[in-house]
Amino acid sequence: MAEPFHVDFTGRLTMGVLGNHLLNCAGFHAADRGFGIAELNENHYTWVLSRLAIELEDMPRQYEPFSIETWVENVYRLFTDRNFAILDKEGKAIGYARSVWAMISMETRRPADLLTLHGGSITDYVCDKECPIEKPSRIKVGTDMPVEVYETRYSDIDINGHVNSIKYIEHILDLFPMDTFKEKSIRRFEMAYVAESYYGDTLSFYREEVAENEYDIEVRKNGTEVVVRSKVVLVTSY
Repeated sequence: MAEPFHVDFTGRLTMGVLGNHLLNCAGFHAADRGFGIAELNENHYTWVLSRLAIELEDMPRQYEPFSIETWVENVYRLFTDRNFAILDKEGKAIGYARSVWAMISMETRRPADLLTLHGGSITDYVCDKECPIEKPSRIKVGTDMPVEVYETRYSDIDINGHVNSIKYIEHILDLFPMDTFKEKSIRRFEMAYVAESYYGDTLSFYREEVAENEYDIEVRKNGTEVVVRSKVVLVTSY
């Protein structure tokens, strides 16, 4: 249910909360099949989110029930593609998402070979189900003038000791004035996670309008290293 403390001033679920529901759904799905975080951690591995693209026709409103479906589209040696459907209270799809994940060693932070995990049985869960949105795009920001500079704080840091993936989503949407969301809604939102950032890092946010209502955003830490790239496409409110 879209709880009152999970919606914004328009009464719709926030993108950050939707993102958390997507990640939780992925976690439950993987755990039920023997590939969950807890089991991987025992062998010093973990999942990391590499890319996320969400496309929406609508967003759940306060007190409305909704549901999330997920399925694995492809498994490669170092990455796996996982898709989602966001369903309204009638079970109608109001949005879809695509994500790319890697399994990494917690000791080296390097990607691990997915096809060696449990004898390659992860491929048994590949599902032939359509996801009717485009894959994540290549995002390139041309400006060198930051629109925001932010020093990471306690509430940004997750169990892995780095800035939580959803926190980046919230900080990116905070680049837009509140008035923007009085008139417009998010049609498509993309995230590409490039590197990790940590407590006390200074994040600089660069935003470029590449077409009408379409913005490319880049986040760099400590003035140089790119940590995240994002695309935000807006439409007149749902």
